[in-house]
Amino acid sequence: MNIFYNGTGIGDVLLVSLKEIPKEERLVERKGDVARLFDKRNGQTVGFNIFNISNIKSINGTGMLPLTDELLEAINKALEHNDFEETIEAPKESNFVVGYVKEKSKHPDADKLSVCQVDVGEETLQIVCGAPNIEEGQKVPVAMVGASMPTGMNIKAAKLRGVESTGMICSAKELVLPDAPREKGILVLDDRFKVGEDFLEQYHG
Repeated sequence: MNIFYNGTGIGDVLLVSLKEIPKEERLVERKGDVARLFDKRNGQTVGFNIFNISNIKSINGTGMLPLTDELLEAINKALEHNDFEETIEAPKESNFVVGYVKEKSKHPDADKLSVCQVDVGEETLQIVCGAPNIEEGQKVPVAMVGASMPTGMNIKAAKLRGVESTGMICSAKELVLPDAPREKGILVLDDRFKVGEDFLEQYHG
């Protein structure tokens, strides 16, 4: 699940993405201040656009937001007030966590790629990364397998030039964070971030 808000860029609209599907397979049902996005093939809800969200709850932050208890309550209140019977439930685990780069080695078949061993709390993931500024000893935001990026890309386990990669180390631009630098490179986090915990909660906290 992704929650996105940009009051300056798109207005007072909270975007709630439950599942990414191609635009041509998506239909919209509008009731009052809520638009329900659903899969035209099976009717499954894939997201909601909640207009005038500040009438229910003021939103602090721009870009991807953590799903706090207060925000979840506001989303479900908006659905109820606009005659939708569905409710949103918080996911059991975060799709965006803080990782620690334990090891970095050169990709055997690609000069610009690095193979990283990244501690994400309960496990260490092997992630292939193309960022020029990736180094051992960094804390970084990691999109776990199953995460949906703001661009619509779904993170899957894959092989990159023959090397297994599970998850993605993210840049500020990829996470649509405010004031993201134009230079290429992953977002390096400071010491206040705790490895294995929700990245978005810590970033916006």
